[in-house]
Amino acid sequence: MGAPLIQRSRVRVFGVPAPRRLAVGVLAATALAASCLGSCAAATSGVPTPAPTVETAATGPAPAAPTSAEPGSIRPAAPAPAAGKIVVLDPGHNGGNAGSPNTINRQVPDGRGGTKPCNTTGTSTDAGYAEHAFTWDVAQRVKASLEQQSIRVVMTRSSDVGVGPCVDERGAAGARAGAAAVVSIHADGSAAGNRGFHVAYSSPPLNDAQRGPALDLSRDLRDALRDGNFAISDYIGKDGLSPRPDLAGLSLSTVPTALVECANMRNAQEAALVSSPAGRARYAAAITEGITRFLTR
Repeated sequence: MGAPLIQRSRVRVFGVPAPRRLAVGVLAATALAASCLGSCAAATSGVPTPAPTVETAATGPAPAAPTSAEPGSIRPAAPAPAAGKIVVLDPGHNGGNAGSPNTINRQVPDGRGGTKPCNTTGTSTDAGYAEHAFTWDVAQRVKASLEQQSIRVVMTRSSDVGVGPCVDERGAAGARAGAAAVVSIHADGSAAGNRGFHVAYSSPPLNDAQRGPALDLSRDLRDALRDGNFAISDYIGKDGLSPRPDLAGLSLSTVPTALVECANMRNAQEAALVSSPAGRARYAAAITEGITRFLTR
């Protein structure tokens, strides 16, 4: 496990005789809709990174990377209250962490007066599918879906071959980006008999964002995953929610933040789910739905 980044228009109404006002309004609305359809579509393109580099949490919208989202995983345009808002997505760990022990073992603030390692390598399935690869894939799918709704997305890392960023940088990413929400994406590595997802949030809360909005975000994500027919954890938390004082990315955040442990990668059934593109598309669709619910509250 392991969290960094509208314009009003004035419409003049002229003195048009009553019968023509309707026609003018219809033409204007048609032109506006055509303009939006031409400009609101999101596109993605990836830039491979040749070697592991130490990453810092992004401060603005990151370049989109290729996705392989299944049909139906991209949501239609979001209601107006969500469009233009900023969401930080934090895919846990990173592909270069295992090869940089000195960097990831460096002690950083944990948000509660102590320290903890910069980051960890994460877990994997018994077959070797790594958590960092799973979280990166799901985050890219969520990013594409949110951008289709005109929601701005900031990623805490720009590739799956770098190192870090550290958990304290991830915890500060939401405030730096001016985000309405931060969602950290992970998968667990528990005993093989355990299964199910849970959503973690900072507790006891350290600020107003953690005190109320973070719990609302966690509940919206929990409800969306449950509605997506994912099993609730049978080994940690209660009703799919897990209050945590030990996760620095949550403790350090000053904007609504939640961490989703999508599955137990050591459980054979869930390992098959996270390893399949169709399974990852399902997780992404549910997380996207949870974020949208929160933004449109």
